[in-house]
Amino acid sequence: MTTTPLEPSVGVSAPAGGSSRFSLSRVLMYLALLVAALFFLLPIYLLVVTAFKTPDAINLSTAWQLPKFLNWASFSDAWAKVGGNMGNSLFLAVVATALSAMIGSLNGYALSKWKFRGANTLFALMLFGMFIPYQSVLIPLFQFVKSLGLYGSIWSLILAHVVYGIPITTLIFRNFYADVPDALVEAATIDGAGFWGIYSKVIFPISIPGFVVVIIWQFTQVWNEFLFAATLASPSSQPVTYALSQLAGGQAVSWNLPMAGAILAAIPTLLVYILLGRYFVRGLLAGSVKG
Repeated sequence: MTTTPLEPSVGVSAPAGGSSRFSLSRVLMYLALLVAALFFLLPIYLLVVTAFKTPDAINLSTAWQLPKFLNWASFSDAWAKVGGNMGNSLFLAVVATALSAMIGSLNGYALSKWKFRGANTLFALMLFGMFIPYQSVLIPLFQFVKSLGLYGSIWSLILAHVVYGIPITTLIFRNFYADVPDALVEAATIDGAGFWGIYSKVIFPISIPGFVVVIIWQFTQVWNEFLFAATLASPSSQPVTYALSQLAGGQAVSWNLPMAGAILAAIPTLLVYILLGRYFVRGLLAGSVKG
C-alpha cells in the first residue's frame, strides 16, 4: 500500500521569525510614538499643574511636582479678569468665521464652475494675500479702519479677519468644488437655474465637508490672533488673547492666573476640534484626488 506525500497547504502562516520581527518593529514604532506624544504633552502638563497651585507654591525647583491640593480659585480669579473678553472673542470668531466661509464658498464656486476671462489670474492674486504678513499692512489697515469709523470697535477686527481669511477659504472651497461633476451644474442650467439657484440648490447642500475644514481653520486662526487685537480694538472690545497678555504683565506675576486663563481660553477651540475633528481630514482631502 502506497502513501501519497502530503501537499503543503496554501494558507500556511508566516515563519515564526518573520512574525517576531514584525511584532518587534510594531512595538518599537508605538514606543517611539508614545515618547513623542509625551514630549509634546509636557508643556500641557506644566500648564495644568501650575494652574492648580497657589502662588507661594510656584517656583523653579518644584515646577514639575503635583500640587498638594487643587487650587480652584485660580480659575475663578482668571475668569473674573478675562470672562468679558471671552465673550468678545466668541462673537468675533463666530461672525468672522461665518462671513469668510460664505465669501470663500461663493468665490470657490465662481472660480471652479463659472469660468471667465482672467479667472486664473484673479485666483493667483487672491492667493498672494495669504503670504502678506500682518505687520506689513498694519499701518494702512489702521488708517483704513479709522477712516471707516470702525477703529476701537470689534467690527474692525471682524473686517480685518474676514479680509485676511478670504484667500485660504477660497483656496479650500475651489479645490473642493473642483471635484463636483460639471454634469450637475449643466443639468441645473438646463432646468433653468441661474448662478444663485445652482449654488443654493446644488452646490451648497454638498459643501458640508468643505465648511467643516474652513470653520475649524478659520475659527482657530481668529481666536488665537493677537496683533490686530492689540492695535485695532479698544479695551472694551479686545478679545481674550490680549486679556491673557495683561494677566502676565508686571514684575510680580502670579503664574497660576495666566495658566488658568490659558486653559479657559483654549476650551472653545478644543470643543471645536472635538466636535468636528473627525470630519476635518475627510473634508481636507475632498477634492484633492480627481477621477
